[in-house]
Amino acid sequence: MLPNNGVMKQRKRTKSITMDDYIKAAKRGQREAEMELLGPGFHSKDRAHKSKKLYTRKQKHKGREL
Repeated sequence: MLPNNGVMKQRKRTKSITMDDYIKAAKRGQREAEMELLGPGFHSKDRAHKSKKLYTRKQKHKGREL
C-alpha cells in the first residue's frame, strides 16, 4: 500500500543555472555596462595609435597655419 492513501507528492522543480547561462548573462551585462559608459553607436576597441613620427604633408599637422 502506498503512503498517504495513494497520493504522491509532487516535487517543485527548481531551475539550475548552467555554465552556459552564466556566461551568456555575464556577456549581456558587460555589453549593457559598456553601452552606458560609451553611449550609443560603434566604438572601436583595437585601434592602432598613430605614430608621432609618421610623416604627413597636411598643413594642419605641420603646426603651421596659413
